[in-house]
Amino acid sequence: MRFGFSTAGESHGPAEVALVHGVPAGLGLLAGDVNRDLSRRQKGYGRGGRQKIERDEVEFLGGVRHGYTLGSPVAMLIRNRDYANWEHRMTPDPVEDPPQKITLPRPGHADLAGMQKYDFDDLRNVLERSSARETTARVAAGGVARKFLSEFGVEISSAVYRIGDAAYPKQNAAFDAAFSDESEVRCPDPDVSERMKAEIDAARYARDALGGEFVVVAKGCPPGLGSYVDWRDKLDARLAAAMMSINAIKGVEFGMGFDLAARRSSEVQDEILSEDGRLARASNRLGGLEGGMTNGEPVVVSAAMKPISTIAKALRTVDLATGEPTRAFKERADSCAVPAAAVIGESMAAIVLAEAFLDKFGMDNLTDIRAAYNAYTDRVASTGKRI
Repeated sequence: MRFGFSTAGESHGPAEVALVHGVPAGLGLLAGDVNRDLSRRQKGYGRGGRQKIERDEVEFLGGVRHGYTLGSPVAMLIRNRDYANWEHRMTPDPVEDPPQKITLPRPGHADLAGMQKYDFDDLRNVLERSSARETTARVAAGGVARKFLSEFGVEISSAVYRIGDAAYPKQNAAFDAAFSDESEVRCPDPDVSERMKAEIDAARYARDALGGEFVVVAKGCPPGLGSYVDWRDKLDARLAAAMMSINAIKGVEFGMGFDLAARRSSEVQDEILSEDGRLARASNRLGGLEGGMTNGEPVVVSAAMKPISTIAKALRTVDLATGEPTRAFKERADSCAVPAAAVIGESMAAIVLAEAFLDKFGMDNLTDIRAAYNAYTDRVASTGKRI
């Protein structure tokens, strides 16, 4: 079975669950390896009150023994502390006095289409699963993928380069992404960080919300992950799908992205050089991907996130119970979730890259994978040398 994951759980249910399959045996894995990113996901200027309630930590239910993976699926549980306040509304058991149905769908959310698709008359059935709380389980799965990739020198970081009108050059953000944890908005530049915070404060004061843009950078990927042979194996397509699956993401770019479309070919391609008998690139405008494969340069993918749909200044909608015009349903929400989305983007990139890595080098156990990786990188390193 290929490396991958699935999740279960509702936003205010008992817990979020992640099941990661295809994890090779022999990988050292501790709860702290996963909890680090769970904590990073909860941080960020503009987050709502839910983050003050939850203290996300993972519990291994299977696939790990004495600190090492067994080759079987890794099952993880993250309990929802807030469930204690929602048990009557979210219990799996039948109740004699059901809570009032919610029939005021929010524009921009999954509410209305989800109710129509699944024939629900209560949008609580939709919003609990479509909530971004589900990404907690994704970050847990990404923690496993990240730990595996780190065994081979792959490091993944992210940075926010736009919130509202406050912006930092994307190229600079990608270069300095490793330092973004020092900022409450995950922007490496202190001055721009303060401007971003001011934008968020202004939106909150106006009872509104803001979106933005972030970049994810993966350093240390060997060339040849992915494939040009079949469209389903093209790595940029797989990464794009993973990023687009994150709540509220509406656009994805690689390297210079859409800016490439306005340039001539001679200004776009990353020229190939020879430096001390090794192949190198003069630039990384294409984001480390050519023909659906990594080319040895850092993988650089950025994403645009729309503002979240739940805002205090509720937008117009229709009450599905009466057909009357009204204002949309409101529940706790963030003023800006872009910093958290960047961490989730790291996790999704790690999952896709780990899958591509194991497709290339095998997946039974870490010893065999390392041998295959070393043999391949030794051969690739000799490409272009004079014989």
